[in-house]
Amino acid sequence: MPSRRELIQLTHEEMAEFLDTSRTLIIVSNGVDGYPHPVPMWFCRDAEGRLCCTTFKKAQKVLNFRRDPKASLLVESGHDYEELKSVLIYAHADVVEDVDAVRDTLVGINSKGRTVSEAEREELREAVSNTAEKRVMIRFTPQRYVSWDHAKLGGRY
Repeated sequence: MPSRRELIQLTHEEMAEFLDTSRTLIIVSNGVDGYPHPVPMWFCRDAEGRLCCTTFKKAQKVLNFRRDPKASLLVESGHDYEELKSVLIYAHADVVEDVDAVRDTLVGINSKGRTVSEAEREELREAVSNTAEKRVMIRFTPQRYVSWDHAKLGGRY
């Protein structure tokens, strides 16, 4: 008989769908003072399944990830206990300064969840160009996933 943990675990396909339809990622870096530094960020996933977000070059999280690339990431949903669904990802963070990569990530974030024509994609690239110059992309390469979906228990706890 499967354990409760196994019963509520998301499949690879369920995790991919959940990540692709969620907007906000809580990223946690290791702060210089020893405290975790959690912040919410909008994100997208690239073709390899890495999670990507952008932030200003001098942000504290950038300094933290340059010093220590270990990251914990959390995407969650649900209002009531029986609805809780989450994906926790332990990842390696890379700070990417390439402006084209930053633009592509901003376009991915701003078009998430909708079909965008090539013309609309080009308009978005143009619209984010000024802010892209001031930003970096943080690319998270997942090392391990932990997931749960309490709805899979069907109200039985």
